Amino acid sequence: MRLLIMGPQGVGKGTQAALLSEHYEIPAISTGDIFRYNIKNQTELGKEALSYTDKGELVPDELTNKIVKDRLAMDDAQNGWILDGYPRNAAQVAALDEMLKQLGVKLDAVVALEADRDVLMKRMAKRAEEQGRSDDTPEAIAKRLETYEKETAPLLDIYRERGLLRSFNGVGEIDEISKTIISKLDEQ
Repeated sequence: MRLLIMGPQGVGKGTQAALLSEHYEIPAISTGDIFRYNIKNQTELGKEALSYTDKGELVPDELTNKIVKDRLAMDDAQNGWILDGYPRNAAQVAALDEMLKQLGVKLDAVVALEADRDVLMKRMAKRAEEQGRSDDTPEAIAKRLETYEKETAPLLDIYRERGLLRSFNGVGEIDEISKTIISKLDEQ
């Protein structure tokens, strides 16, 4: 099973990706985790990524694409994976399409989690409080949600047109949401 999990910050992507990963016995791959792994292990890709993050800049698409391609080629991803946090824009969709073509595999589905903006704001404020995250200020949260709406949400239409999009309510009991997602994925 090869899946994308998409949705705005705070909707529960990481939580659901972990549960789906366990159920399907495939790795949940977060682009943030990929960057941290490469930086920690001082790979060439990690060193290059660090040159941007150290300056507070976003890692360019070209480098992000290289890192994702490298990760998808690893042994534990041969039978499938769940990508969380990628693609984030149309250029990355095209890059992922090319990667899949080169690997000789197809995307099975795109899981989109949805929730109202006020719910997301409350969730992230609570997360900031519990985890002491300095990047979860109301202003930063609002900016990230705006960036998602502007750059990433339009990608859902691409996957809808391809017949791959499966949308789910991201509000409710975690286990119930997971059961609903798995039930729909298993139907296909």
